[in-house]
Order: sequence, then C-alpha cells, then structure tokens
Amino acid sequence: MKKLLAFTSIILISSNLLIAQDVQFYHNDEGEKHLIGEYSVEYLKQDTTYSHWFNEGYADFQLKEKDYNWAENLKDDTVEIYMGTWCGDSQEWVPRFVKLWDELGLDREQLKFTALYGSGDNYKQGPNGEEKGLNIHRVPTFIFKEDGKEYARIVESPSTDLLTDVAQIASGYPSAPNYAGATYMLNLFDEKSMEEIYKDMNNVWRTLYYKVGRYAELNTLGNVLYAAGQKDQALFAFNLNTAYYPGNWRVQERFAELLAEMEDYENAIIFYEKVVQLNPENEEAKLELERIKKLQAEKEETKKDAD
Repeated sequence: MKKLLAFTSIILISSNLLIAQDVQFYHNDEGEKHLIGEYSVEYLKQDTTYSHWFNEGYADFQLKEKDYNWAENLKDDTVEIYMGTWCGDSQEWVPRFVKLWDELGLDREQLKFTALYGSGDNYKQGPNGEEKGLNIHRVPTFIFKEDGKEYARIVESPSTDLLTDVAQIASGYPSAPNYAGATYMLNLFDEKSMEEIYKDMNNVWRTLYYKVGRYAELNTLGNVLYAAGQKDQALFAFNLNTAYYPGNWRVQERFAELLAEMEDYENAIIFYEKVVQLNPENEEAKLELERIKKLQAEKEETKKDAD
C-alpha cells in the first residue's frame, strides 16, 4: 500500500506563541492527512485538521481540585506518547492527558509526542522506527520513564480513570495496563525463541487464555507483528486466536489471509472453508477460496512436473 509522505517546515504563530519546527505527515488511501514522527503538541492545538478534536477534548477535561501533592513525584520524569491522528482513542485521550499534565503544574517539555502510521506496511510504526523495541501494539500508549528507564505505561485508555491511573503511577503503584494478553505475548517473544515457546505450548495456551479480553486483542497484535516483519510471531498470534474464538469468522478469515500471503494454500483453504461455513453470505471469502484452490492446484501440478 503506497502512501504519500510529505515533509515540510511549518511556522505557527499565535498571540503569545511562536513555533518553528519540522513536521512530517502522510496521506492515506482515503486522502486524509495525518501526522507522522515526532512533533510538538502545539501543532495539534493550532492546525485546523486536528484542532477541533484536540481543543474540544482539552476543554472537556476538568479537575475539581487543585491540590495534588503526589504530582511532585513526576516532575523529573518523562512521558513518551505514541499515538495516531487517525485513531479515535488518541483523539480522546491525548488532549485529556495534556490537560491533566498542565493542571498538575508539570512541564510540557517532559512530554515527547510521536505519531505512527495507521495502515499498510508501516502499521503502527514511525518513519524512523521510533517504536522499535517498545512493544507498541495499541495507541495511544503513554510510557512513563525515570532516568530514561520505563516504569509504567497506559495502553490505549486508562485502566480506571485518567486521574487515578496517573496518581497510582506517581505513587509507585501503577495499575496493570490494558490488553494483558498482548502484553504477555510480546514479553514472551522477547524472552524466548519460537522453538522454546512451542515446546511450552500447553502452558502458554492456558496462561494466555485467561489474559485475552476479546478477539480483536490478538488480531490487532498479529497485524502489528506482521507489518513489522515478524511473520512467525504473527502466525502464532493469529493461530492461537482461531483456537480461542472458533466461532468468530473474522478471526478465521484473518488467519486464512495470512496463510495465503505466505503461500500455505493448503491450510488457507481449510480456514477459508471455516469462514464460509460461519458466514455463508461472505461472497468475498467465497471468491478468495476459489482463487486459493486454483493456486493450490497449480502448485501441486508444478510439483508433479518437477518430480
């Protein structure tokens, strides 16, 4: 999938603010302009493409009190914010987080903003690999760091509410971030080889089963892994998801698509047949099934000729 990537130097002027910085953006297939890479939050505030949702969200968030002594614990920390201007959750929570940060009397210089791609081969990646090694699978992700080392994060949305989550982080008792299943799997990939994971499959299956909240959790993770070139890990995530949600045709279809892309036509046929069985009105799946069957037949014919 091709995207138009533009790079421009923009000067934003307001009555009390002058900003001069390089801003990158890209246009998706629908022609929408989105930020990509590092940027100043002031750009969201002043560019009319984004200011309507940023300023509205900023104004909507209100604190009833002003005395939050625990905020002192955050004054020397940094927060890296990975988001997408295409993402509804980012549009909701990024302006509210900035408002909270301001109300707590903390310095915006402690916040670092990075926008990620929303689709295609660079799905949830930055233009310079800013997300690499950080296990970003949902946006927005707020990563709290002390002396450059992560000690807490908020994934997509607060576990309780925004003020409580930040207060718990500042007090040293952060809530577990959302999507425990995806987090467990990413940590597993960091700690073990795929061979080791498959050897411990029974334990992994049981542990993950109680952590996964819904089918989209591993589907999204699989898409992120696949876009990042981690095909074996993506295959593992999608495969487990089909076992956890055998009656969900969307889960079966995404795994079938991946198998077809990897030219494993024999297994792709099996899962496309499941899709059609679960959703008989899915005409696209029926057409894809027939296409894959032809490719499998050609593959078998070629193998016979080679023998």
